This record gives sequence, structure tokens and C-alpha cells, in this order.
Amino acid sequence: MNAFTRLTTCLAWVAAALFVASGAMLTYEVVARYFFIRPTIWAAELSQLCLIWGSLIAMAWALSARRHIRVTAVTALLSRRGQIAFDLFAMLAVALFSAIVVWKGWTIFFDSFERGRTTGSLLNLPSWIAELAVPFGFALLFVQALIEVMRLARGEITLADKVPNE
Repeated sequence: MNAFTRLTTCLAWVAAALFVASGAMLTYEVVARYFFIRPTIWAAELSQLCLIWGSLIAMAWALSARRHIRVTAVTALLSRRGQIAFDLFAMLAVALFSAIVVWKGWTIFFDSFERGRTTGSLLNLPSWIAELAVPFGFALLFVQALIEVMRLARGEITLADKVPNE
């Protein structure tokens, strides 16, 4: 297992923990609000942060594990060479899209960081905390898409080879 695979696997576990934390915070908020009439000022916003970061840092692992939604009705009819060509095109499209999102996302993050924008909520966190998740998560996805392109080009796999539970 290479260093990038270890990183994405570790981040997938972090994402899982963030999802659990988000569920716990929202459960606490519901109990505090409806049973004790004591709503929090932090639970909703922090759970949103957990969901944003969790979703975006897990994308690269999900791509490597073939956990993204995939419709194979047409590609399953193709020869192995056709599947590889289609999969190469798909991974290059993912890489291109990810690169654009990293570029635009970084611009948005950096602008908020420089200007000191906040969420405007009661907790009033800096906006860049959530916005940084976008370029970070898509940068990981970009690298993973390039790894998949190399694997496909070397003939190691087709994306259909690793599709789980079809």
C-alpha cells in the first residue's frame, strides 16, 4: 500500500468518525431542544462542518474503492478494450473537473480567508473553515483520478473489475 493510499484510507476513517460525530451532535440538539427546551448554538453548524469535511475528504477513497454511483448499462456491452477506453475518458473527465474545482475552490477559500468572512450564525465561525474542504477534497480526488488513469493505461484494471456488489 503506497503513501497516498494510506492517506486516503486514513481520511476515509476520519470521514466516518465525522459522520458519527455529526449524528451525535444532531441527536443531542434534538434532545436539548425538544425535551429540555435548551437549544444549542453550536450543534447545527458543527454538524454541517463535519458533513462537509467528511464527504469531501472521503471522495478519493470512494473512487479507489469504486463506491461512487456508476451506471454500467451501456459500458457493460462494450469489449474489454472499449471499457478501458471509456473508463480512461471517465477518469480524465473526473481529473479535469477536480482540477477546475480545486482552482475555483481555492480562490473562494482564499478570498474568505483574506477578508475574514464569517458564517453569520450565532457561533460565527470563519467561513474559510468549511470552504477549505472543497479544494482539499478535490485535490485528493484529482490525484486519485490520475492514479486510476495510470492503472487503466497499464492494463491493471478496468473500472468494472472492481465494481462492488453488482
